[in-house]
Amino acid sequence: MENASKALIIAGAILLAILLISLGILIFNQAQDTVNNSGMSQAEITAFNNKFLKYEGNRQKGSVVKSLINEVLASNSDSSLPDVTVSVDGETKTSTSDIDTKKEYKVELEYENTADSDNLGYVKNIKITTNS
Repeated sequence: MENASKALIIAGAILLAILLISLGILIFNQAQDTVNNSGMSQAEITAFNNKFLKYEGNRQKGSVVKSLINEVLASNSDSSLPDVTVSVDGETKTSTSDIDTKKEYKVELEYENTADSDNLGYVKNIKITTNS
């Protein structure tokens, strides 16, 4: 009887040790995934895209479009961020000089969707068309 109780205690201790080791390995792997995962990168993409999302729409005033172009120019001046292209009625723009504040514009955002690109998910192009 005494040997059977010691055997059960030893077996319980071994099972508990295996459980603790497994739990430690699980926590370690989750910590590694968090470090290696692009979770922070996804937050950066969202923050970058949010700068331009507020300008998207079908009936944007010219003054809003000018603000958008200025936002893009400021963003493009930061070399750590991906460049964004702005086209107004099919013509690439690098200034606000041709934007008429009395007109309305349609603003569409295009995102990088090439899987092998470092900028996957970022706003890539902004297409602006004059409403007639």
